[in-house]
Amino acid sequence: MKVVKKEKILILTGNYGEGHVQVANALQEAIQIRFPTLESVIVDFMEWVHPYSNQVSRFLFLQGVKNFPEIYGYIYQKTRKMNTFSNMMKKFLSTGIGRMKTLIEEVQPTVVVSTFPLAAAVMSKLKIYGLSNVITVTTITDHTDHSSWIYPNTDQYLVGSKAVREALIKLGVEVDRITVSGIPIRQQFSQTFHREKICEKYGLDCFMPTVLVMGGGYGLIGDGGSTFQRFEEIPKQVQLFIVCGYNEKLQMQLKEMLKNSKHLVHVTGYIHYVHEIMAISDVMITKPGGVTTFEAIAMKLPMLLYKSIPGQEQDNAKFLVRSGVAIEAKNERELTNLLTKLLCNVKLLQEMRENSKRFHPKEAAFALVEVIDAINRTKENQYPIKDFMYSLSY
Repeated sequence: MKVVKKEKILILTGNYGEGHVQVANALQEAIQIRFPTLESVIVDFMEWVHPYSNQVSRFLFLQGVKNFPEIYGYIYQKTRKMNTFSNMMKKFLSTGIGRMKTLIEEVQPTVVVSTFPLAAAVMSKLKIYGLSNVITVTTITDHTDHSSWIYPNTDQYLVGSKAVREALIKLGVEVDRITVSGIPIRQQFSQTFHREKICEKYGLDCFMPTVLVMGGGYGLIGDGGSTFQRFEEIPKQVQLFIVCGYNEKLQMQLKEMLKNSKHLVHVTGYIHYVHEIMAISDVMITKPGGVTTFEAIAMKLPMLLYKSIPGQEQDNAKFLVRSGVAIEAKNERELTNLLTKLLCNVKLLQEMRENSKRFHPKEAAFALVEVIDAINRTKENQYPIKDFMYSLSY
């Protein structure tokens, strides 16, 4: 019996924030479900091309964003469009061609999908230098555009909204190279949930208003001090579920600080069941990361945005507020006031949930992998890619 060799899809990501990795996992999951004859391989691009310096550069990046957000925002805005500075930054950062060529030769993929901009940069260089002719796809993981994602010889860009598509066109990307697919999320956010069972499972109060607080995988939403102390001013008792990510110091500080709170407080580190907590929450306080906010939209969970980092997070916040699925607080006082407003305004919460229905996040991962499969088949002239274009209603 002849063994049929599976075609491979190589997914390149980077652990510089949770979003890039979550999108890669969502894609792999969707490929396994929709196209079991394809084999998907996820590789951390930075770990592969820079095995000795990756941990240090990752630490410096996260600390830089946390401690010097204005500098990060300045560089982000200066490099948003194609210009001398952005081109110089691209050349400086797009290293690792030799290691990348080795990976392509080992995996032998028919399509390479990049969920991390530097991976897209190096794949572009490989093709420019004639070292590879593999099909390359870039998935943008935020609700905004930036020149760091745009490179020659990228066969297809998969974006989260029509607004991002229009922005890419202005940056010079050809229309037929852009597909609006939505930002991929994992299938666990598409389940049916039972509030009573979830509350019983995690020791939560089913009848108390529940506020989920998310600060990103590294707990960057605040210093753990006055931000939460001000919540004592909220007139009604609420249930706070605070996720500190990998920030163990913040987790310990909050447990000690809030042990006498009038609210019912649950403090955790990184969890794998956030979809269940989203399902029973009334409001989520979060930084506006592209993936986390798209997951919340899938759960029809109203968002209160806080601590937006200058750059893509501020762009994400503008998009989400404009779409009517979130409101944004500029400081601690406003955060407490807006949270009180939301908890006391059932009509406003319902309007925000209704606005979420204009999006189609639960289908995004499948829409995206079907486009990838269509691109893969197009090289064999089996059918045209245009038949697989997705146009979402936002």
